[in-house]
Amino acid sequence: MPIEYEIDHNRKFVSAKAHGPVVLDEIVDYLDAVAGQDAMPYPKLFDARDAEPKLNDDDVMMLGARVSAYAAYDPRGSLAAVTANEETIEILQRYMNLGGPDLPMQLFTSIEEARTWLGLD
Repeated sequence: MPIEYEIDHNRKFVSAKAHGPVVLDEIVDYLDAVAGQDAMPYPKLFDARDAEPKLNDDDVMMLGARVSAYAAYDPRGSLAAVTANEETIEILQRYMNLGGPDLPMQLFTSIEEARTWLGLD
């Protein structure tokens, strides 16, 4: 499974790690799990340092539509995404842009910075 995740309802926190080739359906499954388990308000740490995104422009637009639909969840918890891969950064930036100005998301190159931003350390 290219995206492994844990939804911790006791700590109200979601952690995910993507590795290897990642396609649209896997991202949608992750997002559906978070929404389906009422974890949208939780802070989320998404480690994409080892991910190899396999998304075309249509896939990114589909993700944008999902992000727009998730705007109905209020509040949406902060999302810290971690990667140094240029291709992954580009896709995550497009995801952020499609999510609108109210999407509480930041990109980081280290887990430590992301955890600090999320208030975990």
